[in-house]
Amino acid sequence: MFSRKKSEDDSNFWISYADLMAGLLFVFILLIGAIVSKSIILKSDLHQKEERLAAAEKDLTGKEGKLNQLNKMLREKLAYIEAQDENLSSKERELKQTYGQLSMKEEQVKKLNKLLLEANTQRDILSNKVVVVQNLLEETKIEKKKSEKELEDYKGKVVVLSSQLSDVNRTVAAREKEMLRLLNALDEKETNYNKIVENLQKQKAKIKNLTGMKVKVIAALKKELGEQISIDPKNGSLRLSSNILFDKGSAQLKEEAKASLKKAFEEYIGALVTNPVIKPHLDKIIIEGHTDSDGGYLYNLDLSQRRAFAVMNYLLTLDFAEKYNIKPLITASGRSYLDAVKVNGVEDKEASRRIEIKFRLKNEDAMHEIEKVLDAE
Repeated sequence: MFSRKKSEDDSNFWISYADLMAGLLFVFILLIGAIVSKSIILKSDLHQKEERLAAAEKDLTGKEGKLNQLNKMLREKLAYIEAQDENLSSKERELKQTYGQLSMKEEQVKKLNKLLLEANTQRDILSNKVVVVQNLLEETKIEKKKSEKELEDYKGKVVVLSSQLSDVNRTVAAREKEMLRLLNALDEKETNYNKIVENLQKQKAKIKNLTGMKVKVIAALKKELGEQISIDPKNGSLRLSSNILFDKGSAQLKEEAKASLKKAFEEYIGALVTNPVIKPHLDKIIIEGHTDSDGGYLYNLDLSQRRAFAVMNYLLTLDFAEKYNIKPLITASGRSYLDAVKVNGVEDKEASRRIEIKFRLKNEDAMHEIEKVLDAE
């Protein structure tokens, strides 16, 4: 019994251990899948941001080109204004010289004033354009600074994402290393388990050989008895009808039944105690009394016990029992109607009323328990 319990505990332990290993392997596979998925998403997001950053840089480059063009135009306008200023200054000097030297006519003076007014008007227009260009240049500088700031922000995010990606890669590498270690350990455990199973199969074969002893004894008993006596093929017991041995409700052995009982006993027990294959394993010879279910349990128990004792007492009076020292081996017990014979689920009362002579081998109970454990496995 303790051997079976230990075997069942060992079996449950290995099953639990295998389930645990399978669960751990499944968790690690899920973890690696999640990490790989996250890495792919991060790479995709980083690629999109790099494309937006490249577009922003391209747009900034275009705006810088426009700004350079505007600066060039502004320089040209300023040079033009300076040239106009020089022209105007030259004309003003010429007018002053002419006015100092000659008395200019009023129409010429008006023309000169008109020309000067137009020049001033043109100068004001150019000055307004210069202000517009300067404002545009300031706006362009502000937008450039904003774009530069966004560019720096993107660069910072790229650095952070790169750092996170490196951490993820290191974590994945560590997980892969740990998983490889676990797989190697699992392979080693599986190898040890296979060795244990192989040894267990060898032990099982040996135990099966031992537990098959009763089958061998029954086969030897059948061969020894031949067609003289019919025995139960399952347990090798000899069945005798109570109707032949006893009157109904009586435990007094019939005189006319003693001769047939003596013959059956001597042939059956003789095959057990004289056979060199069977005798070394023989432990007990049991006389069992059985009744049908008519009447109460205790009544039938008492009747079955008295009948079993009556048969045993008679058998011990035989010279055969003394010759082969049967007394230390033989025992008697009553079973009442606990082991009634049933046919298709219905009690056969005549067959249930019987005396059974059976044998028990040494360590039979232990071998039976071991056999049940092996069959369960």
